[in-house]
Formats: sequence, C-alpha cells, structure tokens
Amino acid sequence: MDNKIILTIGRQFGSGGREVGQKLAKALGIAYYDKELMAVAAKESGLSEEFFEKADERASSGLSYAFTMGYSYMGMFTPYNDILSNDGLFKFQSDAIRKLAAEQSCILVGRCADYILRDDPDCLSFFIHNNMENRIQRILEYQPVTVEQAKELMAKTDKSRAAYYNYYTNKEWGVASSYNFSIDVSVLGVDETVEFMKSFVERKMEKRPPHFG
Repeated sequence: MDNKIILTIGRQFGSGGREVGQKLAKALGIAYYDKELMAVAAKESGLSEEFFEKADERASSGLSYAFTMGYSYMGMFTPYNDILSNDGLFKFQSDAIRKLAAEQSCILVGRCADYILRDDPDCLSFFIHNNMENRIQRILEYQPVTVEQAKELMAKTDKSRAAYYNYYTNKEWGVASSYNFSIDVSVLGVDETVEFMKSFVERKMEKRPPHFG
C-alpha cells in the first residue's frame, strides 16, 4: 500500500476477530499483531514477556504474589514497585503500539490500541462481534470444552476484556460509538466480511489527502 494505514480490531471472544484480522492483513499486505504485541512490548521495555502475558487485557494484576521479595530487571535486583503494576505494563505496551504505528502499516488486535492511537489520522478502528451460536461453535472447534464450558469461557473473557478496556479508555467496550465501524461477522461470514472491510479501508484511503515529507 502506498500510504500508511493502521487498523485496530476489538472483538468478542469466539467472534472470529482474530481470523478476520489475519486474513485482512494478508489481503492488504500489511503486518498483523495480536499476542505478538506482548513480545514487542517486552523487547522494548527489557522486561520478561511473561509479565505482559499475565496481565494481558486484565484490569487488575495477579503479579504481586511473585514479587514479594523483588524481581530481576535488566540484570539488577530491584524491589517490587509500580513498574510491574498493570498500569506500568499498560504504559510499556502503549509505547510499543505507538512505535509500531509510527513505523509501518499494520493491524493491531485488542489492548486498547484504538484508544492509544485515537489521535492518529492514519488509524481506523473496528469491533468484531458474532451471534451466540457461531461463537460457541468456534470455541468448540479450537478448545476441548463442553457447550456449557464454552459459554462460561465466553462470558468470563468478554467480561475481562470489557473491564480492561473501560478502565483504560473511559469508553465502553463493544459499543458502536467507541469505534469507527462495528460489524457482525454472522451476516456475511468471515471471508466476505474481510472483503467488505478491505473495501471500506481502500475507500477511506482514496478520500484522504496524500502524505508528503
């Protein structure tokens, strides 16, 4: 693509948001970051990726138990403090997201990327949702759980993502007004949803002035 474009995707658990994001990135020829964002944040911050994994899209931290005596950071033994709080990790991850967005066209999934990049004129935000039946079926395909367990996992994960998003953005997770475009995958299916989003992105790019410099 000639001009840079940053797409952020929020998604219900089991909605197909990850598959949509991966296929859209391939169709547009741009990079894709989901859990990969944690590896980037770890590299940029000098912290272990494990810290970011434990706090991933969670508003409250479960890390403190491991650091009652201190932790190893950049080869030094330092008392546990706010650097490993969820707020501290969120800042590192936010910095990594901004750095990626400044360097390349890409798709960023979750992690409040739409809010972090809210002032970036190159950014478009999407939210992917799906009907209950399709979501349960997708979960059953990828995880060894029962239907009831799938429903519980779906509710728990969405609740965690919503709490994380609402806490850090002062917006409401999943509400259409929080994003540029909210789309139900069950209407067109994954592949046609990808084509629809691709067309939307390309039309947006045609309407904006070219970048100079």
